[in-house]
Amino acid sequence: MGIHHSWLIQKASVAFLILSILLIPYLSNAQSFSLEDLLLGHSPVCHEEARGSARCHARVKIDNKGNPMVTASPSGYGPAQFLAAYGLTGIAPSDQIIAIVDAYDHPNILSDLNTYSDTFGIPRLHACVGSIASSSVPCFQKVDQNGGQSYPKVNSGWALEIALDVEIAHAICQNCKILLVEAYSSSYLNLMAAVDRAVLMGATVISNSYGSGEFSGETAYDSHFNHPGIAITFSSGDSGYGTSYPAASPYVTAVGGTSLYFSTTSVTESAWNKAGSGCSIYEPKPYWQKDNLCSRRTIADVSADANPNTGAAIFDSVPYGGHTGWFLVGGTSLSSPIIAGTYALAGGVGAGIWGNSLPYSQNPSTNLNDIVGGKNGRCGGTYLCKAVSGYDGPTGLGTPNGVGGF
Repeated sequence: MGIHHSWLIQKASVAFLILSILLIPYLSNAQSFSLEDLLLGHSPVCHEEARGSARCHARVKIDNKGNPMVTASPSGYGPAQFLAAYGLTGIAPSDQIIAIVDAYDHPNILSDLNTYSDTFGIPRLHACVGSIASSSVPCFQKVDQNGGQSYPKVNSGWALEIALDVEIAHAICQNCKILLVEAYSSSYLNLMAAVDRAVLMGATVISNSYGSGEFSGETAYDSHFNHPGIAITFSSGDSGYGTSYPAASPYVTAVGGTSLYFSTTSVTESAWNKAGSGCSIYEPKPYWQKDNLCSRRTIADVSADANPNTGAAIFDSVPYGGHTGWFLVGGTSLSSPIIAGTYALAGGVGAGIWGNSLPYSQNPSTNLNDIVGGKNGRCGGTYLCKAVSGYDGPTGLGTPNGVGGF
């Protein structure tokens, strides 16, 4: 029996070696991806950064050679699908500014946003005249982390992330003003300066689609999110079960991920297997979180579509992998601006109120779609990595069912 078992192991090892050799031409492409990415059919657009930095959480669909799948017209979900799935109107009842914080520059973002808008038949946004806060009409403004126009260098991965964030925020809230704040790099020092700039410029909602593993000393950055009255969303990460920062901060709404499917008669969702979740190593638990297996902060709070296989059609004119056009993009980088837009559609967060407390206090059983299927890893079969009735880690309290939970 032992000899047979050893022979099977050797046979499997040889098969894996042959497969790896066959894949060498593909794995050496300029856009880095792994064997797991090839099997999943999607890969991260940003890769691990230096210590003290974050990476974006967008993932793009790839073909069987690892190249990004690019089409001349949209191939993923657009505004109509997302609004229908989550019972949203697309129109905020009051003046709202959604700030998008990202690293590096997208030089053509307003033009790309208008291509997106024209393609899907939603209103264009024009460049703001003067400050975004003083504009009487919806408009778009881009600034660097100091509030000026000394934009950082272009990075193709972050440019695709920026296109995703801006286009989806506009898809969800079509009469919101959008402020893009570009950090000079993906270091936490620069990204936090960009968050501070968004606050100073009057953002009512701030969407963030980046992060890293948790680290000693992360709590020193939490003060940048300590703004009751402003909804601040963060992606929970795309590495499956396991915690990330800043999603772990008790001051932000940690946004997990689902797979969103449409049939002729219904909409269904399950936990996306790559969405981040878990029990924070360092962060205290906010008093409104009541789950019993984690004495610290639990990730996530809520969720939305994140699976690139059920992802968003995104237009990007900055070459990514040598291609421009319509990409199919997901990751919890998609779910964060969906939730940010939902906060804006709800009229923002009242003065003195923590945005991430609202889903827990606004009758979640009615105002959120409870996701009860799917998992993102191994945690002894508990809710920390498995979607269950009520609260769970991968999907939080659920996905929007209108704006009542926000």
